[in-house]
Amino acid sequence: MTVNENAPLKGIKVVDWTQVQSGPSCTQLLAWLGAEVIKIERPDTGDPTRNQLLDIQDSWGMYYLQLNANKKSLTLNIKSEAGKKIMTDLLKKGRCLY
Repeated sequence: MTVNENAPLKGIKVVDWTQVQSGPSCTQLLAWLGAEVIKIERPDTGDPTRNQLLDIQDSWGMYYLQLNANKKSLTLNIKSEAGKKIMTDLLKKGRCLY
């Protein structure tokens, strides 16, 4: 994703661990406005909407794609020590909304 140099949220990082409807819709809007949105997902399961409305077999669900366009995705176990460290480092870097 290339960000317009004049995007109002260019340079802002958003760490997103929301799921399903309202949270992903909000963070997608922030991504459209130029923020770098990093979606944190659980290992093995990810966002529950990944498997909803599967129009194409062995693909991602249309609902998931609709709500998570323009985002980066990271699978992270924040219950493990390594996962906690990664999350802490991620939150410390740059201008961050969470």
